[in-house]
Amino acid sequence: MNETKWSRRKLLGTAASGLALAAATSFPMPAIAQGKKLTYWGGLIFSDDANKLLVDTINAWGAANGVATEVVMINQNETTQKVSAAVASNTMPDALDVGLDLLMLLSRQGVFSTIDDLYTKVGDAQGGWFEGPAKATDTSAVAGGRTGLPFGVNGNLLLRRKDLLEPAGFAEPPATWDELVAQATAVNKPPVFGLGLALSNVGDANLQISVLQSYGGRIADDAGKVCTIKSEATRTWLTWLKSAWDKGLFPPGNTTWDGAGDNQAYLSGQAAFIANTGSVGIAARKDDPELFAASLFSPLPAGPMGRISPITPQSRAITKASGNQDEARALLEYLANPDFMNAYFSVAIYGPVLKAQESVAAFNGDNAILAGLLGLAKAGTAPGAPDVYNAAFADFSANFVVPKMAQRVVVDGWDFDRAMDEAQATGDAIYAKYA
Repeated sequence: MNETKWSRRKLLGTAASGLALAAATSFPMPAIAQGKKLTYWGGLIFSDDANKLLVDTINAWGAANGVATEVVMINQNETTQKVSAAVASNTMPDALDVGLDLLMLLSRQGVFSTIDDLYTKVGDAQGGWFEGPAKATDTSAVAGGRTGLPFGVNGNLLLRRKDLLEPAGFAEPPATWDELVAQATAVNKPPVFGLGLALSNVGDANLQISVLQSYGGRIADDAGKVCTIKSEATRTWLTWLKSAWDKGLFPPGNTTWDGAGDNQAYLSGQAAFIANTGSVGIAARKDDPELFAASLFSPLPAGPMGRISPITPQSRAITKASGNQDEARALLEYLANPDFMNAYFSVAIYGPVLKAQESVAAFNGDNAILAGLLGLAKAGTAPGAPDVYNAAFADFSANFVVPKMAQRVVVDGWDFDRAMDEAQATGDAIYAKYA
């Protein structure tokens, strides 16, 4: 991906309900039995238009097919908690949006139905799947088949304030993490802080896994069986992190932020850099055009071992306990249709998963956010790489072991060995569960 300037033109302006109606009437729907009720949990994203479009489209599909639908939108940072409670109480929905970590963990536990034939049917109809999301979402080894139907990929790009950086002499994006710290230091003038990176127990803070890996650190061995988090390479990453912390580059509270902490830091003018999927760009474009015009994005910086820029596929899955298997499969097939996905991509923050989607209008206009996500979908690194992305790695990530190690160093004042020993012990226990 080349550096891209945010476009100042507006996103597709059609109302979400109108898009849902257009999609529902322009693409044939699978025939299903009527008189059913289906519950769907959608992943709430940082785009009201996209959230409304998904709800309206599912309801329009249900009305056209005689299926009563209930759509519940859930903050993606709360999905694991809500799904865990629903599994325990046997109150799971019929189908839901699910991130990669949860897809892998629950597939291993037998929560989801296998949908290999649906996966093949959708792929064959739209030119095949991009290699990255296809490989990442393959649950065959843990579930005996595919349980997720990918619908979008995202991942972190580096977002920065050109109005602060260019006067300081930085017209180009930082190529390395060391250069990032140097640029952030030059513009660090509280209440504007250089690095709006989360170090809290949220998914955004797992960006530090990629930073660690770019310094040569590893979560486990090449077989993905034995945790190897304690290493000299991890020490080098901790040295980089602690040095940036000691320079006062992080906004106050970044070790306790919720999932929207980095978004709010940037949108409020508190951070010169953040790593984000593009949701901040959508929000700024709508609510703060001046900030939007002052923003640029670029690939994540590289470390001594190269650039690690993982894609994060999002999938739709059907719960095995659902009594509406045929209806849920029909809905998932419908939601993959080009008309709906073009409309959805235009207002959401996802890159494509199917090769035919590269040619849809959403990725061929002037929306630089989508251009960046298309590049990420085609060229981003595999999830977890160079580590093996398996259930143990997903569990390790879901427990925020690396962010907690960072907190031990920058908040609790632990020395590097003590922090690494705790992370290693936690990692040993996690990987032992899957041995």
